[in-house]
Amino acid sequence: MAQGDVRGMKRLMRLRASPHLRDLCAETEFNRAQLIQPLFVVEGLESEEPIPGLRDNVRHGGSSLLAQIERDLAAGVTQFLLFPVPGQKKEKGFAHRFTADTIGAIRRQFGDNLSLWIDTCLCSYTTHGHCAVLEGSRIDHQATLDEMANAALAFAEAGAHGISPSDMMDGRVARIRAALDERGMDLVPVMSYSTKFASNFYGPFRNAADSAPQFGDRRHYQLDVRNRSGAIAASIRCAEEGADLLMVKPGGTSLDLIAPISERTGLPVGAYQVSGEYEGLSLLAENGLVNFDEALLETWHVFKRAGAQFIITYGAREARRLGIGR
Repeated sequence: MAQGDVRGMKRLMRLRASPHLRDLCAETEFNRAQLIQPLFVVEGLESEEPIPGLRDNVRHGGSSLLAQIERDLAAGVTQFLLFPVPGQKKEKGFAHRFTADTIGAIRRQFGDNLSLWIDTCLCSYTTHGHCAVLEGSRIDHQATLDEMANAALAFAEAGAHGISPSDMMDGRVARIRAALDERGMDLVPVMSYSTKFASNFYGPFRNAADSAPQFGDRRHYQLDVRNRSGAIAASIRCAEEGADLLMVKPGGTSLDLIAPISERTGLPVGAYQVSGEYEGLSLLAENGLVNFDEALLETWHVFKRAGAQFIITYGAREARRLGIGR
């Protein structure tokens, strides 16, 4: 790389590019800016739709989504992770107009008063529910990476603050990072689902995102829960490919991995409190076995104690009510 030539340079500035990112990566305090609220938006949905097994979360149409974000901002939430569910499912050649229009509507109404991450995967787009383009029953790896890059570009060009690839395909971070940089979007950060296990705790989410596999499972591309070294290596590779933030998923069953990943990469590492973990607290509370608020706070503090820089949780909108500052 020639002196003064920033092409190909790791852009450390990406994570200092906005107050939301600086708060997200602050190392010395636990505040609401380090909690990320998932949101589901469904093409063609006219009103809110309950999600079975996911307390106080719903699937939104466009207008109800904007109203929910307005309420969440008033409650002190600033970080959002959007899961788009398109109306038409295909095998390849996916269209992203619905998601791009949704991103544009959010940014027009709320500007930079929030930080909007977009979950980037193919499982809600495909007819078969797998996170890849398939040829028969086999993954077409190159076609999958190309589709992921196209999605990331569409989302970033529409105004997304960050891209969050969740598919666990080899090389997807490098492909997305290169695509963004080539379009001059070198300050758009990538928050990778870098250590994501095949897990039994995703059930309510798959109902919400309409993303359950129609055949087989995802164990040949998601991580084996029995393995530690491979789980750490997956995050290291994402870091090497240009990810700016990393995460473990499910958070509650991956606490032992947060610190070593952080130490090995030097990057912020978060925890995703997945739908099954969150709903487990709700079921315990419904049966009078725990105080939901206290149990939720306890899990958040355990994530922070384990070294999580940020937490994706379906209860982020409850943080101010529960006494989490800022």
